[in-house]
Amino acid sequence: MFGYIARRLLIMIPTMLVISALVFIIIQLPPGDYLTTLINELQAQGESGEERIAYYRELYGLDQPMIVQYFNWLWGMLHGDFGHSFEYDLPVSEVVGDRMSLTFVLNFFTILFIYIVAFPIGVYSAVRQYSVGDYSLTLIGYLGLATPNFLLALILLYIAKAYFGVDVGGLMDEQYIDAPWSMDKALSVLEHLWVPVIVIGTSGTASMIRRLRANLLDELHKQYVITARAKGLSPKKALVKYPLRMALNPFISDIGNLIPDVISGSAIVAVVLGLETTGPMLLNALLAQDIYLAGSFLMFVALLTVVGMLVSDLALALLDPRIRLGAEASK
Repeated sequence: MFGYIARRLLIMIPTMLVISALVFIIIQLPPGDYLTTLINELQAQGESGEERIAYYRELYGLDQPMIVQYFNWLWGMLHGDFGHSFEYDLPVSEVVGDRMSLTFVLNFFTILFIYIVAFPIGVYSAVRQYSVGDYSLTLIGYLGLATPNFLLALILLYIAKAYFGVDVGGLMDEQYIDAPWSMDKALSVLEHLWVPVIVIGTSGTASMIRRLRANLLDELHKQYVITARAKGLSPKKALVKYPLRMALNPFISDIGNLIPDVISGSAIVAVVLGLETTGPMLLNALLAQDIYLAGSFLMFVALLTVVGMLVSDLALALLDPRIRLGAEASK
């Protein structure tokens, strides 16, 4: 296992390099840059600002070839410098600040919500196939898959305001937005957290339930389960001993895909609910062609994806002896 982990960690290095190159190229594909937008704004106001634009272009290296800009950005990231945000006129690390921590907290609880809710429902639907509960949960699952997250957010906003007179937008009370972190601010975040967690986690929970149900049903109909029941093994042991463990393989392997899906899905919801996360910031950075801010956030999502895939693979190796023994046999 140690050799397997070492190989995976080494593979992550060229993977992140390729991703960084693709991210930088994609962000640079639209014509112009942030300073082009600034020039248009100055001209619309009747100003030229040519000296100011030339100064910024030289200061931030935008007058250099794209390959030079990329390597400067990459070298800076390796040393903890993620570039300068043109939109905010601050270093990227200072712009992200609390937004990154709030995004991490939101998505951590969302993923936790997805697994806590999806696991028992998926197992129940498989064990009680074609029961009233199975049909009811299946209907709810299809509704969760069919309803866009932003539409559910709008519905909750309307219901909370119209019937309860409560504003569920934001991740904290207004007096804590620019205040330093304290116990009261943390409690305010927890009080506001349940609405975006439910909204963002609904579609992920529905798809996870369907996947776990299908995998477990496939295992329960295999010959080894039928033989175990015929020999008198209790239904609980016949479920937990092997079928449930085997059905959990795709359930755990989805960790790597679930993290970027939740983050990308929360961007639109964050705009609708007015959440102080990185989603709206990324959207504004892309619209303003703030290349270093947008690129740094996309690299963060890519890193989460790669790390999530590594965690899911290690969890699978611990859960399934066939994967663990296969890794040892390949040495």
